[in-house]
Order: sequence, then structure tokens, then C-alpha cells
Amino acid sequence: MTTDATNPLLDFSGLPRFDAILAEHVTPAIDHLLARSRTIVQQLEAPQDDVTWDSFVTPLENATELLGRAWSIVNHLNSVVDTPELRATYNDNQPKVTEFWTELSQNEALFAKYKALRASDSFASLSPARQRIIDNAIRDFRMGGAELAADQKERFAAIQEEQAAVSTRFSENVLDATNDYKLLVTDEAELAGLPDDVKAAAHASAQKDGKQGWQFSLHFPSYYPILQFADNRALRATVYRANATKASDQGDVFSKKDDWDNTQNIVTLLRLRDEEAKLLGYKNFAEVSLVPKMAQSPEHVIGFLEDLAQRARPFAQKDLEELRQFAKDELGIDDLQAWDMPYASEKLQERRYAFSAQEVKQYFPEHKVVDGLFRQIQNLFAVEIKPDVAPVWHKDVRFYSIERDGILIGQFYLDLYARAGKSGGAWMDDARGRRANAHSVQTPVAYLTCNFTEPATVDGVAQPSLFTHDEVITLFHEFGHGLHHMLTQVDELGVSGISGVEWDAVELPSQFMENFCWEWDVLEHMTAHVTTGEPLPRALFDKMLAAKNFQSGLQTLRQVEFSLLDMHLHYDYDATTGQTVQQMIDSVRAKFSLVVPPPFNRFQNSFGHIFSGGYAAGYYSYKWAEVLSADAYAAFEEAKALGPDATTEAGKRYLREILSVGGSRPALESFTAFRGREPSIDALLRHSGMAA
Repeated sequence: MTTDATNPLLDFSGLPRFDAILAEHVTPAIDHLLARSRTIVQQLEAPQDDVTWDSFVTPLENATELLGRAWSIVNHLNSVVDTPELRATYNDNQPKVTEFWTELSQNEALFAKYKALRASDSFASLSPARQRIIDNAIRDFRMGGAELAADQKERFAAIQEEQAAVSTRFSENVLDATNDYKLLVTDEAELAGLPDDVKAAAHASAQKDGKQGWQFSLHFPSYYPILQFADNRALRATVYRANATKASDQGDVFSKKDDWDNTQNIVTLLRLRDEEAKLLGYKNFAEVSLVPKMAQSPEHVIGFLEDLAQRARPFAQKDLEELRQFAKDELGIDDLQAWDMPYASEKLQERRYAFSAQEVKQYFPEHKVVDGLFRQIQNLFAVEIKPDVAPVWHKDVRFYSIERDGILIGQFYLDLYARAGKSGGAWMDDARGRRANAHSVQTPVAYLTCNFTEPATVDGVAQPSLFTHDEVITLFHEFGHGLHHMLTQVDELGVSGISGVEWDAVELPSQFMENFCWEWDVLEHMTAHVTTGEPLPRALFDKMLAAKNFQSGLQTLRQVEFSLLDMHLHYDYDATTGQTVQQMIDSVRAKFSLVVPPPFNRFQNSFGHIFSGGYAAGYYSYKWAEVLSADAYAAFEEAKALGPDATTEAGKRYLREILSVGGSRPALESFTAFRGREPSIDALLRHSGMAA
């Protein structure tokens, strides 16, 4: 029997003991930490003559940080190595954890002490970081229902618990449907056009399941190359339909269609969010979502998005007209469908720029990409990244340390490959935040997770994983988040790293890093042909650069469409009128979209960002932050023209004013301190090829 003393989930002496943590450890650990936290909260509720940071905030943070770290480990494992046992204990414990945080956010005694601290004479002598934590806490108490009447608090708490459960179920349904789908092709002729490495991976997948042929799944590295490269139109249509209908009422190819249908989960979440907003005195959930963000109001966001849509639309129309004409004239496709667009776009790009994505991919073996990424970070921010050792949750996971002048400043786990039981997409999450203790500094630790193709074996010979250029960009993006978390110099947990950063600014460092994937002096050091070892030819890079903004109008309009769908669902959708979610989506598309998906498409049923990932009424953040990131990168373009010293200084200023300060001050202040002015959209339009 595991005791508190031997439970690895309760060992906070170092890094998480992933090699020892089992599903059976979760409940006793969480119960222990919840009881401990509640005891300390009860002690802190008692009247105090003089409320100070050290007597009140520090002990509260000490208690809640350990609970947060333990639950973060459980949440992470549930996302990357999902098992029936882990899922069951996660679902058993999630309501208890949600209940505790809701109780905490509604605790009137604690709320009163934060307000007393804010009103005290000592507040002015606190550091700006501590002042911001107190201000954020007061805001969060109000948004957590601390000022509600008793019966309203009870209902608010029930809403939070139900939202957490439904969001988890949404995510599980997407994962289960993704893992369920397997398409076996037995005639290689049907795979014409597919790259050899994609076929090799599919063949290995079939062999693993004791089958003959080529087996494909709905994991991105498996299904998307079919849409992009397969000459077989029927095969493209089959895979498109499966992916577009997963976790929906249209998903006839899934073994448990009804069990995994997220349609009602979406309706339930929207209803609960709207009820939460009304309880708090807001007109809609979009207003609630924007309280801790940079944007001022839903109308402000919608205006920003509609303006961007208007700017992008002429370019998108030109993109679409060209694609339809090319598909008709060169590919014999008179009625361009959704499952044809990636294929036709790839063929048009090959024709126009004389290269293919598959040709480029041969120059991006995993080891060169990772080494090149590390090299760029080391050059930009004067740090050193070293392989390190720590317990991991899967054999493919690697662990690294970041040092400056021989001093440890951060560590991270790198989990690159797609696999069964792992949620799709790519993300960064924090395992531990930076915090100054009595005698030392707790260094930050990050999880960096992607879903790339694992290395394959062809004819008995091991081949490295090859990344598309888009995957290289994804890796740089997630590492930008990681740098924001790990390079912070703020010693207060509540605003160190990404903590306390406005959600619509948190993508700035990630999107900023993407720009370096288009610099020759970066790529030449991170490429080597998988067969010859030769670096990426300059001529091929020039073609890539010429094609950088290929269909950028369509891509921009697509992101704006997703953002507007999200905002309107949380702003003016009203289920009581009889309008369905699909009808709301169709109405927005009718106004803004040039490419309308087929009627069976249910992309929203797997739109995890807004239904299980924290981006509800916040998906616009990607385009909002892209304005910031493009303008920030423009500072480096300007510096580069002045020489190496200016570039080095720009890197130091970016580190000092953006990354190092974390959430210790408003994001707009940090941007202005770096750039010397407020952000402008000009750089984004220029980088996207949409400048006048």
C-alpha cells in the first residue's frame, strides 16, 4: 500500500518521478494535498491585525502551488499517455480539484484580506510584481463569484464543476475517435503520389497490427499527406470526410459514433458559459473572457477581425480564382472540393515555384532541426542548452537544461512524435514556475509537446524523422512559449513566465520565433539532406521564400473565420431562439467565407481550442498577437540592416522587456518598452504579402 511518504506524486524535492507515478497514486496524493490546502486556508481565514505579504500571500501560495503542480502532472499524463486507468482516476479527481479552486475563488475572508492589503500603507512599498499579483487576485475573486449571494455561489460552483467535466468529455471523445479510425489500403497503386516516408510509416503501422498493406489514421502526420499528395481523389475524399466528422453525428465510420458525438457537449458548454456570465453581471461570456485580456470589448475584437477580413478578402479571392482555374486546366477538376484544395494547392505551388513540400522535407531531419533551433536560441539570448537526465513518461521523450554563465535557469521536456493515447496538436505547458524561496530560486520547467512523424525503418534501415517546413515552424512556435516561461527573471510565482500574461498577448513570443524559420543564416545551419548530408541549397531557399505568402489571403481569411465563429458563439448566439450551433456557424460563413465546407463538415466538434483548451472567446488571440509579434520581429529586421551589434542589442532588449518580465506588468507596457511605441498592423500586412 502506498503511503503519503512513499507516494511519488507527493515528492516535490526535484523533478516529477514519471518513471514511478501510477494511476493508483493519484487519488491519495490529491486527497492529501486538498486536505493540506484546506487546513492552511482555514488558518488564513482567521482575523489578522496586520495583513502582510509574508503573513498571508506567501503561505497561501505555498499550499496551492503544490496542489497545482501535482494536478499539472496528472493532467499532463492524461494528455500524453492516456490509459483507461489514468482516465478513470483523472475523471474521479477532477471534480474535487475544480471544487477546491472554485471554493478558493469565492472565499470572502481571503478576498477581504487581499483588499485590505491593497488598501494598506505597505502596498506602495511592494514590488511592482507583487502589486500586480494583488490586483490580479482581486480581479479573479470578483470573476470567481466572491461577491455573489450564497445561493448564486452554489450555482456558480456547480457550473464550474460541470464545465470541467464536459470539457474533459469533449477532449476524450476527440481522442477516442482519432484513435479508433484506421484505414487499410491493400493496393499500392491507390497510394500514387504519396511520399515514400509516408508510405513506410503506414506500412509499419499495418505490420504492427498484424495486417498486410498500408494503414492510415487520423493523426495529422498520417492523414494530411493523403490530402496533400495523393492522386487518388476518392481516397482524399474518404480521409477528409473521416477527419471532418470525427466526434460528431455525421461520423458514420466510427465504431461508437453516438457515444463520441460532441454536439450536445458544445450546446451544454455554451449554455453553462452564458449562465456564468449572467451570474457575474455580464451580458455574455465573451465579455467575461475579455476581462483579463488586452482587448477592450467583444465589439472591439469583432471590429478588429472584420477589418482584417476586409483587408484579406481581395487577396483571398485572387488566391481562390487562381486555384480553381489551375485545378480545372491542369488537374481536370471542374468542381474543386474541400478534399481537393490541399492537393491542388500543393500542385500549383510546385508549378509556380518549381519545388515541392516533399523536396524541402528531405533537408529537415529531426536532429539537424533541433540542433539548429537550439543554436538560434543560444545566439539570440546568450544561453546554453544541454542534454540532461530526468525520469520521463515515454521512451521517446528527451530532457534538457538551459544555462547562462554556467548557472541553471530552466529545463524542459521535449516530446515530439504522434502516438496512440496522445492528444493531437502541439502545445507548451508549465511543469513548474520560477519562484524565489528563502535561500534559493526555484527554476522553471516546461513541457514541449508536438505530434510529428516518428522515425521509420525502411528495408531494415532506420531513417530519421523528417519534418516539413510547417512542422519546423510549429516547433519554433512552441519553443517561443517555452522561452517565455523559462527565461523569465521574475521571482514571484503569480507573474513569472507566462503566468499573469494577458491571453491575447501570450502568443507574441511563440509567433515571434516563427519568423526565424524564414532566415537563410538560420536555415543553412539546421538542414542536411537525409541522403547526401548537403545543406539546403540557396536556390531552393529562395523558391521557398518566394512562396512564403502563397495563398496567405485564404489562410488569413480562414483564421479570421475561426476567430469570428468563436466570438459570435460566445457573444450573440442564443439557443433559446431555436437556432442551432451549425446554423450560427453557417451564418457567419455566409458573410465572411469564400470557401464553404461541405454540409457534413463538423469541424467544431473537434475544435478543442475553444471547447477544451482555454481559448473560449479567445481564439482571436492568434491574429491579435500576430500584430504584436510581426511588429516585434520588424525591430530585428531594422537592426539587421544596421549590423551585428544592433541585432545583438535588439536581442538583449527583447529578452529584457518581453521575455524576462513575464506577466509582472501589462503586455502593452512591455511591448512599448521594447518597441518604443504602441504596435502597428503594418508589419503583419507586409509579412503576409498584403501591404498596399
